[in-house]
Amino acid sequence: MNNEKYRKLTSWLIAAWFVFALSASALHLFQTSPTAPPLAFGLSVLAPILVFLAWFRISPGFRAFVLGLNPRMLTLVHSWRVGGFVFLVLYTYGILPGMFALPAGWGDIAIGATAAFVATKLADRAHTSFIVWQILGMFDLATAIAMGTLSRIISPNGVTAAPMTLLPLSLIPTFAVPLLFILHIICVAQARLWREPVHALGGEPLPSSAA
Repeated sequence: MNNEKYRKLTSWLIAAWFVFALSASALHLFQTSPTAPPLAFGLSVLAPILVFLAWFRISPGFRAFVLGLNPRMLTLVHSWRVGGFVFLVLYTYGILPGMFALPAGWGDIAIGATAAFVATKLADRAHTSFIVWQILGMFDLATAIAMGTLSRIISPNGVTAAPMTLLPLSLIPTFAVPLLFILHIICVAQARLWREPVHALGGEPLPSSAA
């Protein structure tokens, strides 16, 4: 299977994934009792990442396609995370708990505000800072999910992250978060191979650290 076919296949899979997340949210499939573990919600976050990792590992063709994507574009996508200020606004109005909204909001803003710089200045050389930034981005996403889940356990009768299971906010943890996490994983995998002839999306070889 060539790159064009992989590109079309992954585009269709991402579209289907979005439709599923939207439909499941509309049917309230992610809502659970405050005392019950959010199994469906957690599965919706973890399953896409696990499927990607399995596919990446067992399919040489898919792995080559993924490693050939443009790291600048993959990193620049994270710029939209400046929209994390919405979490801070919802916290101010008492809709989301501080233990979730504050780290998730400020973390997303920090990653989103620096994404353009990282994409233009660090995404074509084996900079340790590029990998560190990607790891920080993953940590921010993981922290947000963890804090949102813990808020239900620590204060089930208080303000929780339950609104994140309802549209339109539910699309963030069930679609955007795992997708962005996957983009981080791809960039880290690319950066580890920059000393080898990995090609960018446009077909040009990525400069090595010695360049």
